[in-house]
Amino acid sequence: MNEFITWSLLGTYAGAVAVTAMVTQFLKPVSFLKKLDTQLLSFIIALLILETSSLFLYGWNPENALLCILNSVAVSLASNGTYDILHKTVTVAEKEKNNG
Repeated sequence: MNEFITWSLLGTYAGAVAVTAMVTQFLKPVSFLKKLDTQLLSFIIALLILETSSLFLYGWNPENALLCILNSVAVSLASNGTYDILHKTVTVAEKEKNNG
Protein backbone atom coordinates (compact mmCIF):
# COMPACT_ATOMS: atom_id res chain seq x y z
CA MET A 1 0.00 0.00 0.00
CA ASN A 2 1.51 3.29 -1.11
CA GLU A 3 -0.90 5.53 0.77
CA PHE A 4 -1.48 5.78 4.49
CA ILE A 5 -4.60 7.90 4.25
CA THR A 6 -7.11 7.67 1.41
CA TRP A 7 -10.41 9.40 0.73
CA SER A 8 -12.12 6.09 1.36
CA LEU A 9 -10.46 5.81 4.77
CA LEU A 10 -11.48 9.36 5.66
CA GLY A 11 -15.05 8.46 4.74
CA THR A 12 -15.18 5.80 7.46
CA TYR A 13 -16.00 6.44 11.09
CA ALA A 14 -12.72 5.00 12.39
CA GLY A 15 -10.62 6.81 9.81
CA ALA A 16 -12.35 10.14 10.41
CA VAL A 17 -11.98 9.79 14.20
CA ALA A 18 -8.27 8.93 13.97
CA VAL A 19 -7.39 11.71 11.55
CA THR A 20 -9.53 14.25 13.42
CA ALA A 21 -7.69 13.41 16.65
CA MET A 22 -4.28 13.68 14.99
CA VAL A 23 -4.99 16.96 13.20
CA THR A 24 -6.60 18.49 16.29
CA GLN A 25 -3.57 17.70 18.44
CA PHE A 26 -1.28 19.00 15.71
CA LEU A 27 -3.15 22.31 15.38
CA LYS A 28 -3.89 23.03 19.07
CA PRO A 29 -0.57 24.84 19.67
CA VAL A 30 -1.07 27.22 16.71
CA SER A 31 -1.30 30.68 18.24
CA PHE A 32 -4.50 31.95 16.62
CA LEU A 33 -6.26 28.61 17.23
CA LYS A 34 -5.45 28.56 20.97
CA LYS A 35 -8.44 30.82 21.56
CA LEU A 36 -10.81 28.16 20.19
CA ASP A 37 -12.20 25.52 22.49
CA THR A 38 -10.66 22.15 21.62
CA GLN A 39 -14.08 20.56 21.11
CA LEU A 40 -15.03 23.28 18.63
CA LEU A 41 -11.71 22.91 16.84
CA SER A 42 -12.15 19.14 16.54
CA PHE A 43 -15.73 19.62 15.25
CA ILE A 44 -14.50 22.01 12.55
CA ILE A 45 -11.74 19.58 11.57
CA ALA A 46 -14.16 16.64 11.50
CA LEU A 47 -16.59 18.65 9.39
CA LEU A 48 -13.88 19.57 6.90
CA ILE A 49 -12.66 15.97 6.70
CA LEU A 50 -16.13 14.49 6.22
CA GLU A 51 -17.38 17.14 3.80
CA THR A 52 -14.23 16.89 1.68
CA SER A 53 -14.18 13.08 1.61
CA SER A 54 -17.88 13.03 0.76
CA LEU A 55 -17.29 15.52 -2.04
CA PHE A 56 -14.50 13.44 -3.57
CA LEU A 57 -16.21 10.09 -3.07
CA TYR A 58 -19.84 10.89 -3.92
CA GLY A 59 -20.04 14.42 -5.25
CA TRP A 60 -21.88 17.21 -3.51
CA ASN A 61 -25.55 17.12 -2.65
CA PRO A 62 -27.54 18.71 0.18
CA GLU A 63 -28.43 15.38 1.80
CA ASN A 64 -24.79 14.34 2.18
CA ALA A 65 -23.81 17.81 3.38
CA LEU A 66 -26.40 17.69 6.16
CA LEU A 67 -25.40 14.16 7.16
CA CYS A 68 -21.77 15.24 7.30
CA ILE A 69 -22.66 17.96 9.79
CA LEU A 70 -24.43 15.45 12.02
CA ASN A 71 -21.69 12.85 11.62
CA SER A 72 -19.07 15.48 12.47
CA VAL A 73 -20.58 15.80 15.93
CA ALA A 74 -20.17 12.05 16.50
CA VAL A 75 -16.64 12.01 15.07
CA SER A 76 -15.61 15.02 17.15
CA LEU A 77 -16.98 13.57 20.38
CA ALA A 78 -15.29 10.21 19.71
CA SER A 79 -12.02 11.93 18.89
CA ASN A 80 -12.13 13.98 22.09
CA GLY A 81 -13.07 10.93 24.17
CA THR A 82 -10.25 8.88 22.69
CA TYR A 83 -7.75 11.61 23.51
CA ASP A 84 -9.07 11.93 27.08
CA ILE A 85 -8.76 8.19 27.70
CA LEU A 86 -5.22 8.04 26.30
CA HIS A 87 -4.16 11.12 28.25
CA LYS A 88 -5.50 9.72 31.53
CA THR A 89 -3.87 6.35 30.88
CA VAL A 90 -0.47 7.93 30.25
CA THR A 91 -0.83 10.20 33.29
CA VAL A 92 -1.64 7.27 35.58
CA ALA A 93 1.24 5.22 34.15
CA GLU A 94 3.67 8.10 34.71
CA LYS A 95 2.51 8.55 38.31
CA GLU A 96 2.90 4.83 38.99
CA LYS A 97 6.37 4.88 37.44
CA ASN A 98 7.45 7.85 39.54
CA ASN A 99 5.98 6.43 42.77
CA GLY A 100 7.08 2.87 42.16
